[in-house]
Amino acid sequence: MTPRQRRITLVVGILAGVSITVVLALNAFRENVMFFFDPSQVAAGGAPIEKRFRLGGMVRPGTVDREAGSLEMSFVVTDFKHDVRVVYSGVLPDLFRENQGVVAHGRLGSNGVFVADEILAKHDENYMPPEVAEAIKDKYGGIIPVNPHSRAAPSAGT
Repeated sequence: MTPRQRRITLVVGILAGVSITVVLALNAFRENVMFFFDPSQVAAGGAPIEKRFRLGGMVRPGTVDREAGSLEMSFVVTDFKHDVRVVYSGVLPDLFRENQGVVAHGRLGSNGVFVADEILAKHDENYMPPEVAEAIKDKYGGIIPVNPHSRAAPSAGT
């Protein structure tokens, strides 16, 4: 093999190795990306079935249903236009309650029920997760409806 052929073989080998690495990295990235959807997007069929994503909105009052002696529970997440039933088994964050912002990580079943494996709740009286605030603002022309149980209207900031 001449020196030129060795260099060409080396360059082709390096290019093949880099190409394989890029393809594997892109596949891993695509599998780990988790998109955010609000209840209106889920109702319109925009959310994937049986794939992980984040669902955000407000916990509709009167919908939290806990099974006695169990960690099983269900509730409804709303963006004030559409509702999505969420089922969850586990310990809830201390700040989880009705009429508050929530983001649930999980999968949408073929029956339209969201099966959550993680629940995140807002962290103070005026905070709402940015994705939830934007989704609700988009539905109401830039204004978040006032929460009757809070002292001030929620804001999308800090």
